[in-house]
Amino acid sequence: MGIVVVIKMFGAVMLLLYAVRMVRTGFERAAGPALRRVIGKASAGPVSGAGSGVAVAILLQSATAVAMLAAGFATSGFITTAAGLAVLLGADLGSALVVQFLVFDLSWLIPLLLAAGAWLFLKLEARSAKQAGRILLGIAFILLALGMIGEATAPLKEARFMPQVAGYLGQDAPMAMAFGALLAFLVHSSVAAVLMIAALVQNAGLAQDAAIPLVLGANVGAGIVALWLTRGMDRKARLLPLGNFIFRAVGAVLAFLVLRKFAPPLDVISGNPAQQIVAVHVAFNLLLVVSCLPLTGPVSWLVERLVPDRSKEQESESLLPKSALDRQLIGNPRLALASATRELLRMGELVEVMARPVILMLERGSEAEIRRLQQLDRHVNTIHSSIKLYIAEVNRGELTAGQAERGMELVGFAVNLERAGDLVAKNLLELALELQVNKISFSQEGLKELTRMHDRVLANMELALNVLVSEDVASARELIAEKDKMRALERESHNRHLDRLKTKTVQSMESSNAHLEVMRSLKDINALFATVAVPILAREGQLRDTRLVPAE
Repeated sequence: MGIVVVIKMFGAVMLLLYAVRMVRTGFERAAGPALRRVIGKASAGPVSGAGSGVAVAILLQSATAVAMLAAGFATSGFITTAAGLAVLLGADLGSALVVQFLVFDLSWLIPLLLAAGAWLFLKLEARSAKQAGRILLGIAFILLALGMIGEATAPLKEARFMPQVAGYLGQDAPMAMAFGALLAFLVHSSVAAVLMIAALVQNAGLAQDAAIPLVLGANVGAGIVALWLTRGMDRKARLLPLGNFIFRAVGAVLAFLVLRKFAPPLDVISGNPAQQIVAVHVAFNLLLVVSCLPLTGPVSWLVERLVPDRSKEQESESLLPKSALDRQLIGNPRLALASATRELLRMGELVEVMARPVILMLERGSEAEIRRLQQLDRHVNTIHSSIKLYIAEVNRGELTAGQAERGMELVGFAVNLERAGDLVAKNLLELALELQVNKISFSQEGLKELTRMHDRVLANMELALNVLVSEDVASARELIAEKDKMRALERESHNRHLDRLKTKTVQSMESSNAHLEVMRSLKDINALFATVAVPILAREGQLRDTRLVPAE
């Protein structure tokens, strides 16, 4: 019986983790650029930063995912350490609210979510519809996993050892907190850890004296997860998880000391033991936000002194992309081309890093931030040259016709990525600098149009890099189809811009040249990334030789 319970529990937990990731992936693919923009605007103030953290964490169902996004912005210098800490405090509260929602009995929703999600994902071709289906299926799987966890833990209520375990954890609260932290770290999710603890309370009779320290420990463990995931990142990225961990750890210890002297009136909140424990989790994170938001400044000062600052030369060197080109593989064309593909993937990711904050730079970028992004174009050019020379050496050996063709395709895509990098650095970012110097801003409607185009380009960049590695025909078709959608967006935005000029909208008149140039550049960047799909579809006979109608 014990082995069966362990197997059921393990399977349910793995399904829960997969489902949470499925929901997060759906939101990232459907609205990733928009979510990043919300985080990027956190510098407006601590309250707005915490609010953005709450919103994004609820959508992604993970405070750790928000921490990684914020760490990326901190590395680029777009948000300060204090602003990033406010975002992470809000993200902790957001993930707690997700747990509060999931602890209710929502099993009646499962058939509806499965039916709607599967229909959207399988029957519709639109990217947004597919991601909506993915999200609905993920939520259904989460509810299924919670039901499986409840069934798996139910026999523990009759187990002879359960009273001894609960009694031991209740009497040794520090050990219970340590166990809760270990649980959250192992599953890499405070949402999953707290839901498991709530299931044990509800179905296995785990006492509150043991459950509350476990929940507090799970909050500390979730902070350790972010520390672990950012351990190899830039110094500025590591400051945020460290500050958040200090908040969580100190808050958990203080909360434990208070709860030892004053028992919370949990019966007033709910008669359901699981909901009572989750309420403690939510209240802890809410109090953490209220009490720690004023302290983000002092704590940012503290962590900046706890983490040693390396010299600028060392910092710059650590950010340089490490080449995936292995010269020892030149004599083996198959492996050498795979090595070149990995390097090309890194090149594309670097262009994406440059392009991601373009809208923020156009709105309010400083000269230092813009220049820092433009410096990345030098690395793109270096990778471009390295790939061309590497494949040229590979071509001197004995290659099959397919390998020679693949090598030429990689070189061609490298040339296009280099051109895309130039469009970002020398067109878009130079325009951003010009706008800030001349204090020119886009109209609200114009900015929305450019933002919509920018979001689509970023999504297509990710799709293009996936096609580069997978050579999936369906994804390649989707990528080519996106070119037509981008052309339609450009025409629509162009016509609306002309309408605003007719009405003599001041901002539109001042920013007219910049608006049109941004549109053209975004469309061209999208087209350059889409070229990765052309040889794949050509091999499958799924491309026309020309779009012209034959002359009569």
